[in-house]
Amino acid sequence: MKKVSIKDVALKAGVSIASVSYVLNNKPNGRIGKETTEKVIKAAEELNYRANTAAKNLKTQRTNIIGLIVADIANPYFSQIARIIENEATKKRYTLIIGSSDENKEKFESLVSMFYHRQAEGLIIAPVENSEACLQKLQKQNIPFVFIDRYLPKIKADNIQINNYDISYNVTQHLIKEKRSNILLVAYDTTLDHLMQRTQGFKDALKKYNIPCNDYNVLNINKDHIDQDIDQGFSTIFQSKNKPDAVFFVSNKLAVSGLKKLMKLGIAIPTDLAVVAFDETEAYELFSVPLSYVSQPLTDIGISAVELIHNKITDPLLPIKNITLEAQMHIKASSKSNNL
Repeated sequence: MKKVSIKDVALKAGVSIASVSYVLNNKPNGRIGKETTEKVIKAAEELNYRANTAAKNLKTQRTNIIGLIVADIANPYFSQIARIIENEATKKRYTLIIGSSDENKEKFESLVSMFYHRQAEGLIIAPVENSEACLQKLQKQNIPFVFIDRYLPKIKADNIQINNYDISYNVTQHLIKEKRSNILLVAYDTTLDHLMQRTQGFKDALKKYNIPCNDYNVLNINKDHIDQDIDQGFSTIFQSKNKPDAVFFVSNKLAVSGLKKLMKLGIAIPTDLAVVAFDETEAYELFSVPLSYVSQPLTDIGISAVELIHNKITDPLLPIKNITLEAQMHIKASSKSNNL
């Protein structure tokens, strides 16, 4: 069966090939009237016309592909952001291809290589630890990229962050004002700057209110052994004489694992322990007490990411942009002292 060409559409609509090209490629042209546009669209639909994108890409040197690398697509935080970015990319006529690094350096580098060979025009990236060399190579290849969720200080690139330090400080301050004085931070054993900012915000809030902070106030968890580390850590901490009266989890994965362990230990929330978690997940709804949590502006992150990468693809010489968005604290029953 002969493939329908742009010439066939023009003949059926009774207009020039140029007019068909302008309409089907959505290029504004003051000379193309509404009637002509409708004729072209109707003819294309009746003929089942499909654009020869391969030929078009060869001619324009454009692939209209954007790559997205998230840390864990199974995490509701990243799956929601991916959906938002996909919707925004579609509006700008990009095809989005998504990869999940699973916080693994080798897998991350493999994804970057794949996107390079697929001729992605730009990447939106949640980088993993120790990926600087890979990203420096990407910069030398002149492929623009934007950091989301986290960033690497040694790599100068467009990035979108949240106020990690401030929101962590505010959560800790909230717990202190709710008469909690022995607060445990459940964090990751990591060098990623955004997570270190959350830990620093916690420590500085304790210092501000003259509450001693030592090694017992921070439980660092290996990302590859979350359940095991929390199980072991909580078993020790909550059977000691100096039990915490509040816990702040710096991620939803840590929170879900920690809440399961707290239930097994039979700890009453918020009577014996106040709890606040970072990020949302439907799993919180299964918990018996409404959970206080920090929400990130996912829609704004997704929209800003696509806007930044589109602008960099269009004009690679644009100056680097550092965008900081505000996270919000949502106080529920799990951290209110009036429930004591």
